[in-house]
Amino acid sequence: MAYAMVMYEQLIEMIMLHNAYFLDSSPTPRSCAVFSSPHSGAEYPEPFLRDSCLTPLQLRSSEDAYVDRFIGETLGAPVIKARFPRAYVDLNRAADELDPAIIQNASGRPTNPRIAAGLGVIPRVVANGRAIQLGKMKRAEAEARLTACYHPYHTALAGLVEAQRQRFGTCYLFDIHSMPRSALPSGLLTRRPDIVLGDRYGTACGHWLSDSVAEHFEQAGFNVARNTPFAGGYITRHYGAPHQGVHVLQIEIDRSLYMNEARVELHRDFEDTRQRIAAVFTKLASISACPQSLAAE
Repeated sequence: MAYAMVMYEQLIEMIMLHNAYFLDSSPTPRSCAVFSSPHSGAEYPEPFLRDSCLTPLQLRSSEDAYVDRFIGETLGAPVIKARFPRAYVDLNRAADELDPAIIQNASGRPTNPRIAAGLGVIPRVVANGRAIQLGKMKRAEAEARLTACYHPYHTALAGLVEAQRQRFGTCYLFDIHSMPRSALPSGLLTRRPDIVLGDRYGTACGHWLSDSVAEHFEQAGFNVARNTPFAGGYITRHYGAPHQGVHVLQIEIDRSLYMNEARVELHRDFEDTRQRIAAVFTKLASISACPQSLAAE
């Protein structure tokens, strides 16, 4: 994985100017962590809403609504959050995962299960397989979305990861998501997890870091599972490079802990859940490198 060398201060000044994402960062980070929230964006373009055959509430069913509120602004680590919704562009997919069922003249990679299910980089469906729009869009429209939203986010994220690695010798990227309650059938595990940690079965993150994160969540009273049913998506797979000092861990949070999923509204347990998870994230930002583990990898 290659990144452009850039001074951290110059990087922050550059990416703060872009409207594809929000960035919370101090001029001099105190932590080697980076927090990313790629699916919590809720700024729906008017033409997109107009052309969709779904209601705004239906479109929001694929959104990691409110999960960005768990990430505080005083962690001492940069926090990047998407402004636009997952139904518009999915940042946790490769740029060439183009769906020929919705994009004219799509000539990306061969169809994989994600694309076949309508969950490519330009999604065809939201939750429960509901089609976002009728017919196909022109390839130029799909490319325009990637140019405006996808590439700026990943350019900024890659720059933050490399800047942290240069400054601290390592970077811990925590990719924050939420999962619907229905994704966790009661018979799947002995205890239904509140949190699922995905490290691509140890290939994207050192085991010692995954263990530490699991311990912090368990101490906060959450049930934790590893890699089942979510082992990590494109961001985890693409950026994770433990041998180069970049450890990536996807964190999935059960939405039913803090919101009514059908109405996409916060419920009375939100503030308690927010405080508990925010406290865990603060601890994650303070985790220092483990030289023994790094040397063994």
